Order: sequence, then structure tokens, then C-alpha cells
Amino acid sequence: MNGDPEYAQEYVDVDGGRLGVQVYPEPAGTTAAPVVVIWPAMGVRARYYRPFAAALRAAGLAVVVVDLRGTGASTPAPSRVDRHGYAELADDVGAVLAALKPRLDGRTRLLLGHSLGGHAALLHLALHGDAEVDGLALIAVGIPYWRSYPGRRGLGVLPYTQGIAATARLLGVWPGWGFGGRQARGVIRDWAHTARTGRFPRLNGTDTESAVRAVRTPVLAVSVDDDQYTPHQTMDHLCAKLAGAPVTRERFTVAEAGASLDHFTWVRASAPLARRIAGFVGDLPPR
Repeated sequence: MNGDPEYAQEYVDVDGGRLGVQVYPEPAGTTAAPVVVIWPAMGVRARYYRPFAAALRAAGLAVVVVDLRGTGASTPAPSRVDRHGYAELADDVGAVLAALKPRLDGRTRLLLGHSLGGHAALLHLALHGDAEVDGLALIAVGIPYWRSYPGRRGLGVLPYTQGIAATARLLGVWPGWGFGGRQARGVIRDWAHTARTGRFPRLNGTDTESAVRAVRTPVLAVSVDDDQYTPHQTMDHLCAKLAGAPVTRERFTVAEAGASLDHFTWVRASAPLARRIAGFVGDLPPR
């Protein structure tokens, strides 16, 4: 244990570093609940999702939360010599699933990604297949394509995202000035590519757009009211790429939450969303 009784802190070795993995206790009364593996937003530590983990466990789901490479308990720290990008993030998903396999066998498995974590989870399925995964939940995930933003917002998104990418190229790392925390330039490069083109970049020689269209895993895609970074339209743009997957497209509203929402604060009012996710998991075909 890490001293906090809420979860056990574990680690998974990956090429060039290790990933911090928070394993929460099983929901009361079961030892074989469906497992949700959460992949956070850019620069957000796994500990931030503690209220969401509690809500998911109350809904009957086992929970694991992973710090993205270079964030929280995961290494290496972003630096000029660390150039990892989307390809490595997608590989990290597979590394964690492989490490958890003895505890996942026989259980329903759901990958759940928030923002950048959703990109990593989806690209893992696209690049490496879905044999180890039964479902994918995307919460506040969108392609930040500047043309998909409502009204005139996109006119600011394009220079903003490309300015961040230019700074990361110049400095060799994104220092985290007001956005996203400190990030490897490869992550910023690939993220900025989606904002500029509306498409995922080619990764390791693979046409990721075609690979995403071939994903067959059932998807629950939930956008969040008042999301300042990924409004509803950006998730619609992402869902349009999932031509081969059964997609359940929903919105998490202020009225349902009973609280104000944005790209991050939905975590603190997530009990209704957790119940919705449990219902989605319950409808997945048994393993």
C-alpha cells in the first residue's frame, strides 16, 4: 500500500520508464466484478479520479487508474531527451493490460479514457486489436479540430494549439505554461496534429485513421456540458471516425449532475455518470 487506504499503488515497467497503477479494492460483496481501467487527461494525476473511482465502485465496478507516462507516479519525467508521443501512450495501455491479465481473466474489461487518455485507449485498440477489451468508454474526449468548434471559437483554437506545439519544438519540451502540465514534445506534436488536421497522425507507419475505422469494440461516448476544451461537437467529430464500432453517444448534463460541469469538474459530480457506465458494461456480451 502507498499509505492511503483507498488504493494499492503498483507499477508496470515499460520501455524507458514505469507506469504508476492505482488498484482500488473490489466492490463490496464480490471478487469478480467487471473491471474499469481509467486513463487520465493530459497532465492530470491519477489521484484526481478518486471521487470517480468511488462512484464506479458504488455502482458495482472494480477500478484501476493509471498515471499517463510522465505524469504523477509514472516516469520518465518529460524532458528534452524524452520524445514519446501517441504511439508510446497506446503501447502503455497494452503493457498495463498485460500486467493485469491474471486479475482480469474471466472478467468483463472496460477501457475508460478522459481526454488524452481516451486517445491513448482508442489508439491502442486501433493499433493492437481488441482481444483483451470488451468495451471502451470515452468521457470528455474529442478531436480538438479547430473547424469543429462552435461559432468563432475555432479561430482561436488553431493559433493556440499550434503555438503550444511551436514552443515545445523550440524548447524540446512543453513546460506546462497554463495548459496540460509538463509534456513531452512528441505528445504535444501529435495532439497539435489532430487540432490542425482533424485526423490522428500516422504512427509507426500505420494509417491510424483507417485503423480507427476498423475498431469493432462497443463504445460509450459521453460529452460533458460546458466543457471548455472538448465541447460536444469535438466528440461528434471523433465518433464519426468510429465507422465499424457500435457507438452509444450521450451527454452528461448539468441537470443530471446537479452541479456545474466542465472538462475536469465532472469528476466531482460523477455518480450519475458512473451508474450509466455500469449499465453500459452490464449490456456488454459476457466474456
